[in-house]
Amino acid sequence: MLISFFSSIFPLTKESVVAAEQVFKQRTFKRKGFLLQEGDVCRFYTFVISGCFKMYVVDQNGVEHNLQFAVENEWIADFQSFYDQKPSKMFIEAVEPATVLQIEHKDLLYLYTHFPIFDRNFRIVIERKYIELQERVLHNISFTADERYLAFQQRYPALIQRLPGTQIASYLGITSEFLSKVKKKMLNKP
Repeated sequence: MLISFFSSIFPLTKESVVAAEQVFKQRTFKRKGFLLQEGDVCRFYTFVISGCFKMYVVDQNGVEHNLQFAVENEWIADFQSFYDQKPSKMFIEAVEPATVLQIEHKDLLYLYTHFPIFDRNFRIVIERKYIELQERVLHNISFTADERYLAFQQRYPALIQRLPGTQIASYLGITSEFLSKVKKKMLNKP
């Protein structure tokens, strides 16, 4: 699955496939299992084979704010913690049972140095995540809650069925009750 993912961007050589197979480690997580907890250093860049993860912070009032979801064929990491090797301010938690492939920071740097195709592939992955983040910021500052929900539905149609409303509401920056009103209003539109 990972090799197919990379090959869809820039095809890998046989040597780079062998190198990737040596440094990526498969792990499984139970629902509510933590890939990362606040205060820990993010040691892995994670590719999701199956399942769903959420990245979130908890504010001083104990309220959870979802920043990102990652499902099959997507990547997740706290980039600041991963690259700076400093304690994270975030949590990454399995929303569903999950299987992932993970690479450590030092091994990723090895791939970048010895197999430049990985540098190009990961650059595209990060550029796509950056575009997604820009869109999200734009939506949060210029869209109504209804428009943000519609945009979420269009971008992540599978997540609508997989996530509880509380998780979606947290991602959209609204309460669960308000999300229910938004959904009801949309259902009643002619």
